[in-house]
Order: sequence, then structure tokens, then C-alpha cells
Amino acid sequence: MPGHSRIARLLQVACLGQLALALGWLAWRWPAAPGQAVAGALAILLVTPAALALELAIASRVGRATRLPQPAPRQLVHAWVAETAHMVRTFYWRQPFRWRAEPDHLDAGSGRVGVVLVHGFMCNRGLWNAWLRILRARGHPCIAVNLEPPYGSIDAYVQTIDTAVARLAAATQRPPVLVCHSMGGLAARAWWRARSHQADVAHIVTIGTPHSGTWLARFSGRTNGRQMRLHNAWLAQLAQHEASHPLPPCTCWYSNCDNIVFPADTATLPQADNRFVPGVPHVALAFDAVVMAGTLQLIASTEVRCQGESVTGTSPENL
Repeated sequence: MPGHSRIARLLQVACLGQLALALGWLAWRWPAAPGQAVAGALAILLVTPAALALELAIASRVGRATRLPQPAPRQLVHAWVAETAHMVRTFYWRQPFRWRAEPDHLDAGSGRVGVVLVHGFMCNRGLWNAWLRILRARGHPCIAVNLEPPYGSIDAYVQTIDTAVARLAAATQRPPVLVCHSMGGLAARAWWRARSHQADVAHIVTIGTPHSGTWLARFSGRTNGRQMRLHNAWLAQLAQHEASHPLPPCTCWYSNCDNIVFPADTATLPQADNRFVPGVPHVALAFDAVVMAGTLQLIASTEVRCQGESVTGTSPENL
């Protein structure tokens, strides 16, 4: 398990700073104007829900250009409530303060298919705490990586993924499954471009990954943010490599209420099993019941297939 996380430190500063600012305003204005003091403190604390509402409004408008079903107002409101709850749990608790709470699990022995969990932009391995618990309970070896540096090139994450894949393959004697959220799916594709001549992976699952970029990335000046702009040269180079070196079997989960990756069809790949989940926002998509159940079923079926291939490969008629 990684020994440090720059994102955890950044989020700790941001969370505690926001709380200190709200309390400072409350203490300063309370003697003169209690109502203003409370209103100002709430405004500071509610910045995140306000930003999410704006993102969903923009995503809904931009998404009208696609042929996908458009979200109803009721779906957008439900998505806003769900994403607010997930953002608070993820960015105010799990990632800044609980990112080491769930260790990697390599003790299941050989024969089981392992899972590499790859987070996205401005995240760390704390995103996957619930997944780590579930996978461990099901007996699957699993590793959740930290992608560092947080604002570097996506190509810089290749070695981190490569190390995790190698550790799981050595522990299980099976090619692992990669489960990736958001930018993590692009990191997996960058890893494939760098290692496809020798890589062995059973399946890649992406959840809300901007495979063709996202409209929102136009506002990012970070290196990895620019690599997620719509239809940019870096993404075109990935696709060009995959034309001659096809990706392993891929499943892409995407939604028409994704407030980060939009238009929604940018989260799909031409040759993948693209699975549409209506009405679910970006972070919540990683914890949606349909997405989790479907992904766990994919992992189980991959394990059955790998075990069958192993038996076939060692039978007398194949010796």
C-alpha cells in the first residue's frame, strides 16, 4: 500500500480550511448580525452542492446534442442529491482521512482472479474503500493504486499500474481485471499502449471514463486535464495505437447525468461492451448498485473463464 498521498494532503487542507473559514465568518459576524453570520457560514459550506448543480445544468444542456435519452428534471434533482452525498463522503472523509483504512489484499492464494482498482482525477485509493471490502469478502486479491503526481501526465501513471498488475499476476497466476473510474480508464489505456507487447490483463472495466474527452476539461490547465479535452491529439494517439494493438475485452459504464464526463457518449469505446445507466452522476456511478453488481459479475465470469482455460490447457489432449 502506498506510504503517502499528495491528494490526501491537499484535501485535508481544503476541508479544514473551508471549515475554519465558515467558523471564522460565523464568529466575526455573529455579534453584529447573527442572521448574516449564519447565512455566510452556510454559503461557504454549500459551495460544493452549488458547483454540482451548475455542472449538472451544463451537462444537461451540452448533452442535448447526443442521441441518448435526455434526463428528466426529476432525474437531475435526484442526481444532484446523490452526488452531493457521495462528494461529501468521498472528498471530505474517505480520501483525505481514510485513504489507508482498507489495505490491499494479496492473501487469497493462486487461482483467484485479482482486481486492480484505478481512481481518477483529484482522487486517491480511498475512493475504493467499499470495493476493497467487498472484493476481500469475496476472496478476490485486490490492489488500489495511488496515481502520482496528481497533476502530471497520464503517461506518468504507467509504472504504477504495471507494478500492481505484476504483483497480482504473481500472487494469483492469473491475468487480473482492471476496474477504473474516470481518468483511471485513460491511465489503463496509456498503460496498455506502453506495455501491450507484454501485458496480460483479462478485462478492463471503465466507469465514467472520458474516452473521447469531456467538455468540462476545457477549463483545466493541468497536464492530465488537457489530455482529457474533447478529441485532443493525445487521445487520438491512444486510439491509433489501439487500432493495431486492440485492447483486451472492455466494459464501459456511462450515464446521461454524469456531471464531469459529458457529452455522455464520450465515455464509450467503439469495440467495448458499453452499458448505459440513466440518471446517475459521476462519483455516484462508481457506487451505483447496477454498476457494482454488473462489474462483480464480470469479475466472477472472468474467473470462471480463466479457470476453464487452465483446465483445458493442462488436459491430456492438449499436452
